[in-house]
Amino acid sequence: MKFAILILACTGLMTAQDRDAGFRQLADRYFDEVYFPFNPTSGTSSGFHQYDSPLEDYSAAGIRAQIEALKRFLAEVEQFRRAGLSVEAASDYDILLGHIRGSLLTLERIRPWEKNPDFYSGNATASIFVIMSRKFAPAGERLRAVVAREREIPAMFQAARANLRNPPRIYTEIALEQLPGIVSFFEKDVPAAFPGVLTDAFRSGNAAVLDALRAYGEFLKNDLLPQSNGDFRIGAELYREKLLDDEMVDTPLAKLLEIGYADLRRNQAEFRKVAAAIDPKRAPAQILEQAERDHPAPGALLDTFRGVLGGLVDFIQTRHIITIPSDVRPILQETPPFMRALTFASMDTPGPYEKVAKEAFFNVTLPGPNWARERVDQHMAAFNRGTIISTAIHEAYPGHYVQFLWVPQAPSKVRKLLGAGTNVEGWAHYCEQMMLDEGYRTEDHKLRLGQIQDALLRDARYIVGIQMHTGKMTFEQGIEFFVKEGYQARANAERETKRGTADPTYLVYTLGKLQILKLRDDYRRQKGTSFSLQEFHDSFMRQGFPPIRVVRRALLGGDSPAL
Repeated sequence: MKFAILILACTGLMTAQDRDAGFRQLADRYFDEVYFPFNPTSGTSSGFHQYDSPLEDYSAAGIRAQIEALKRFLAEVEQFRRAGLSVEAASDYDILLGHIRGSLLTLERIRPWEKNPDFYSGNATASIFVIMSRKFAPAGERLRAVVAREREIPAMFQAARANLRNPPRIYTEIALEQLPGIVSFFEKDVPAAFPGVLTDAFRSGNAAVLDALRAYGEFLKNDLLPQSNGDFRIGAELYREKLLDDEMVDTPLAKLLEIGYADLRRNQAEFRKVAAAIDPKRAPAQILEQAERDHPAPGALLDTFRGVLGGLVDFIQTRHIITIPSDVRPILQETPPFMRALTFASMDTPGPYEKVAKEAFFNVTLPGPNWARERVDQHMAAFNRGTIISTAIHEAYPGHYVQFLWVPQAPSKVRKLLGAGTNVEGWAHYCEQMMLDEGYRTEDHKLRLGQIQDALLRDARYIVGIQMHTGKMTFEQGIEFFVKEGYQARANAERETKRGTADPTYLVYTLGKLQILKLRDDYRRQKGTSFSLQEFHDSFMRQGFPPIRVVRRALLGGDSPAL
């Protein structure tokens, strides 16, 4: 049947409705035959629990098999002619094609499986975390899935030893930094998640995982670290291709840098203006230093965030900012140990096809129990009063959490499962500014100062990511840029620059925000006096979370410039 559909699609004999249906079947086959079989952890997190027991095969043979499957399906998608599809289906076609090409670019040319030791330890941990973090099935049933995956984890680390070739030193150092938290996760958190149902099979399998992790740590420290002389930079050509595949952004890098620097200077000027409104007799740096000291004690941080959420929801509803599809709040918790090295806060939401465990978790990274006082102070400076509000807006209301609540209304399976960082992170970052622009606590200049500081952080990511990966900036210069131009504490600057070595396109925050602001302006001009901010935001959300170019097509019609 699938071959008949493909032949009709290629020859152009299908009706428009049939062509859309044929493409939907093709997309379904991609998820069923390629994506989830090779990425079962994503299957679990998406809510497809037939994938709960298998583990990713990162052996050289497994990587080759995935590349071959992607290439076969890419050829099949390219044979299916895009012409004649509806606007919605044509956009889904573009999303799917970009996802396949981006996956191949990552596996064949960026090659994290060959260059990044944390690729293995991080993914092994995530494969278990997605099973234990939500109660989508009885504990005994989920434990059996954990046992099945843990049985394969030692082989994953054997594959790592065989595959890793001259990684960048910073990658090996990050992997070593993450490992104590990962060992603690398997030693304490995993058993604690299944009280009363632990089995001998689990105990022996979990012990084998811990042995493999400790051996992996020794391998990284004694064998791999001395040989870690590789280059983390992906280069200008790969950078451009990655942006095109992942984000549908084809703007030349020189132009992107020009846009990024302009936004940086705009935010720096606004920062000075707001600082002068707080106290014109003191320098902006002094105002910032005082603002960074205005933070809760580490032990009160989670409760402080809880206290903020209610006020945000009330403001959104009173001012008609966006429709919030559910009254259920996310659960505040400390960031899981294996995620703490590179993140301050995050939103962990259930997959779009999860039917039972619908909890969403708002993770906040607390200082480590053995940290020196200076390190604690620098960490907590990032959770000053202004940035706490900005972070709560970004992660929860009306940022990531509200967008998650809208996903069930996305128009297709492709839109529910595949998306773009410029949309997801761009939306959340856009919300930080938009909420204050719409009047949220406008009298509080320190709140605006915190929002601008967060904007400067994202501007620095934008510029450092491009410059480091195209060879125009060293790692040390990246740190200095975050401190001097992004107005960040050094501890945060070091963390952010580390992240940028393995996340080259973390410019998506600012890039997406600027695209959304332009889309809103264009939509306002098109609607004229009938423009409604809530209607714009709701219409944006209904599209899922695809590249902004797709949203522009849906809201404006045509492929008008996104920047």
